Amino acid sequence: MKLPSLRRRMARRPRRGLLTRVRPPQLIALVYLLGIALGTAALHLPGMTRPEANLSTVDLLFTATSAVCITGLVVADTSEAFTRAGQVTILVLAQIGGLGIITFGTLFALLAGRRVNFSERQHLAQQVNALNVGSVLGLVRIIFLYTLAAQAAGTLLLSWRFVPQFGLGEGLYQAVFHAISAYNNAGFVVLPGGMTPYVADPLVSGVIALLIVLGGLGFLVQLNLITHWQAPRRNRMLVYSRLTLWTTGVLLVAGTGLLLALEWARAGTLGPLSAPAKLLAAFFQSVTPRSGGFATVDMTALSSASIFLMVALMFIGANSGSTGGGIKTSTFAILLGSAWNLIRGRTELVVFGRLVLPENVVRAGTITTIYTLLVFGSFFLMLVTNPALGFTPLLFETVSAAATVGLSLNVTPHLNDAGLLILSTLMYLGRIGPVTFAVALNLRQPPVKGVKYPPERDILVG
Repeated sequence: MKLPSLRRRMARRPRRGLLTRVRPPQLIALVYLLGIALGTAALHLPGMTRPEANLSTVDLLFTATSAVCITGLVVADTSEAFTRAGQVTILVLAQIGGLGIITFGTLFALLAGRRVNFSERQHLAQQVNALNVGSVLGLVRIIFLYTLAAQAAGTLLLSWRFVPQFGLGEGLYQAVFHAISAYNNAGFVVLPGGMTPYVADPLVSGVIALLIVLGGLGFLVQLNLITHWQAPRRNRMLVYSRLTLWTTGVLLVAGTGLLLALEWARAGTLGPLSAPAKLLAAFFQSVTPRSGGFATVDMTALSSASIFLMVALMFIGANSGSTGGGIKTSTFAILLGSAWNLIRGRTELVVFGRLVLPENVVRAGTITTIYTLLVFGSFFLMLVTNPALGFTPLLFETVSAAATVGLSLNVTPHLNDAGLLILSTLMYLGRIGPVTFAVALNLRQPPVKGVKYPPERDILVG
């Protein structure tokens, strides 16, 4: 009598849907693959590319990956190889990749009045690196509105320069395209002649740099800043926010100062510019390796020391939960703090009077180790498949792809199909995160343990 009763109870038990059985890292990895596939298919449609461009399937796959993973590496000039429809498609892919495909899907679900269950809230928390799962839906609404507001403000400011230069219709298009591309740290440019004509233009260079910084700060840091300014006593500044802001500021100042010193008199870069223009150009080139991908000077004319500096800044990247890549500023800061602690003989890492959880220190080391191995391994494959392109350009290209930056020493158009596929894989892994991908490959569910009350987690790593 017991066996039929057990069967009846099991029959009444609702089956878990496929979405509930997929863990957040696996879902993120899958949806970005799907986004790349759909983007590649869209770019294959008639009227997307110009006939003279002669782009192959691998070229279009690379372009779609670069757009969805908001990198900006291109096999051909975007304005010359793609029609207006193709350019808009690339921009839409970059916007979706910047905000996150899962975030977009949930926004459409909210607009349709669909209820979002707890499992999907977990997926969202993984996507936006939310500190509190319960507040994810409100956070996503704010992300969407804030992103549109920032891009609209950037469009308005850029139109002051582009509308008089190109006319109303083309000027607004250029302003919208580059405001979205800059805020998402996508790095795609459709300006005739690129960004170099605006090297001394404080409006264009300043607005683009500001949008890159805002996109690279991460949504949580910006929202924390806003709420703290509105009510300082009720909304404290998170340790994570303070850590990333300090690290970002130090990197920007140090990068600007070093580039000024290295390139001040160099004829191919800052040499011909006035002193204020040199400062602006150095600042812009210090901002863009943080995952922006824009350049107002010729990257191939930089000194070897400046190229090394750019590689280091790209490797560090932007902040957690942002549109940028790299190991992230919080990871870099925790590693430096841990090294300093070891030198001083301390066992615990304290930041701004708060203890950093040991698991975050371990996570920072794990992320850096996996990321370094990924870059080194991919760089080795690039040297094997494209030996004629040189050591330094290929290293620069590899780090740029892994950090989803998009800067290049004019190497991308000369890569063979093997090199393009390697970089496409790097851009994909750099966007979703190597740790996320590694966890996604583990199909076994972790064992369920007893209930534990989690400590306050102020610092996001990776």
